[in-house]
Amino acid sequence: MLIKPKKLQRGDRIATVSPSWGGAGDTELRWRYEQGVKRLEEVFGLVVVPMPNSLKGTAYNYENPEARAMDLMMAFQDTSIKGIIANIGGEDSIRLLPYIDFDVIRCQPKVLMGYSDITIVHLFCFKVGLSSFYGPAVLTDFAENVEMPAYTTEMVKRTLFQSKQIGEIQPAKTWSSERIEWIEENKNLRRKMHTNTGYELLQGKGIVQGHLLGGCIEVLEFAKGTVLWPEEKMWHDCILFFETSEEQPEPHCIRYWLRNYAAQGILQQANGMIFAKPQDERYVEEYKIEILSVMREYDLQDLPILYNLNFGHTEPKCILPYGALAEIDCNQHTFSILESGVS
Repeated sequence: MLIKPKKLQRGDRIATVSPSWGGAGDTELRWRYEQGVKRLEEVFGLVVVPMPNSLKGTAYNYENPEARAMDLMMAFQDTSIKGIIANIGGEDSIRLLPYIDFDVIRCQPKVLMGYSDITIVHLFCFKVGLSSFYGPAVLTDFAENVEMPAYTTEMVKRTLFQSKQIGEIQPAKTWSSERIEWIEENKNLRRKMHTNTGYELLQGKGIVQGHLLGGCIEVLEFAKGTVLWPEEKMWHDCILFFETSEEQPEPHCIRYWLRNYAAQGILQQANGMIFAKPQDERYVEEYKIEILSVMREYDLQDLPILYNLNFGHTEPKCILPYGALAEIDCNQHTFSILESGVS
């Protein structure tokens, strides 16, 4: 059982951090950060506090992982800060590991949210028993041109601002991965949306429950063999959640990575798996072939697997609280979170 942070309320101070890529501080992207901040303030009533090093730009952040870690530690230590949201992901949050004081996170539990490379930061929290939130980031979801998707807005409010059971996570009606160049002249251009086909059951039957554990499948590779990798007992009775990044890894990578999870005995301990819609739906069919191939190799054809969920590198997105009890209903092709994300 992980510690649940306290729910957010209008008027709360939240920190924005750049644990990975520092683009939020680049001159040409600063408007995008400010647009995300405006949504946090106007839509959710939060008071945004950028951490000291978070807006110093790409070059500074890359060269100074200790400064990035310092921001994270400062955000956790500051008792006036009630939540922490990542500006964006990247590729090297793992470089923060030598500078993380896990006691600081343990002693000051609070909401932390982000996705992609922020998987590593979620593992910082998971290591000390704190539930964090795999979900929207400032530069992407909150700074969406014109307005945030209603689906994402509702998920933020349902997951972070109330302590009731989150309940069924229905598929988004539409989706987009379109990349509109982040220049201020484009701020009023809206992305083309596509009709969503909903969730797809790849295999399994009945109803299964388990606690949520996973992240960006490529980033999880960085953590293997380190102190961040969850102990064997933490995988028991879990529902694994996986998504792929904007790098759109080739299908054989999914095969290799899942074989490793099977070799570790993780897939055999899991009660189910959920996979996110791949960005641009590239390899959407090929990934399914690889997933099912590995399940056959390890005689795991009965493991329930739900595919095409709305989290990760497509928008809009739902939010997955680490450690929360979730349910896959193979009969109805539904996914639910059976408890609150916050206290």
